[in-house]
Amino acid sequence: MRLLIATLVSLLMLGCAPISVMKQNTLTAVGYASISEQSGKNEGEQQVRAMRASKIDAYRELAEQVYGLRVSARADLQDQRLGVELTSGAVDGVIRGAQVVRSYKVGDSYVTELVLDIDKMDRLRDYGEIQTVSEKKRVSLF
Repeated sequence: MRLLIATLVSLLMLGCAPISVMKQNTLTAVGYASISEQSGKNEGEQQVRAMRASKIDAYRELAEQVYGLRVSARADLQDQRLGVELTSGAVDGVIRGAQVVRSYKVGDSYVTELVLDIDKMDRLRDYGEIQTVSEKKRVSLF
């Protein structure tokens, strides 16, 4: 009986663990987009745009996790008084091999959940990169 209870407790604990803990080589990201804020002729078109925007937001989140976030800040000082302060953030990177786990509507928002297998991304790293062609190999057809 004790073994059965211990097994059930351990299964419940495993079910409560985040995906990132369960699989060490995966990252997860969630993207959000407001449906009513999208441009469109009707609600259906707005919802499709929100779906796409939430997916892009989730990819941005993955890129931040993989490549980090570049933060730039600037503060102006005039007459020993703080003037305008500007802070911006940017992320740049290529994410390959991510999979959409779920995509769903919650109230006025659309949510997309992605999972990225880091090993798979490493295997796909060089796939599709732009390669330069040397002058000797270029042939004009016209």
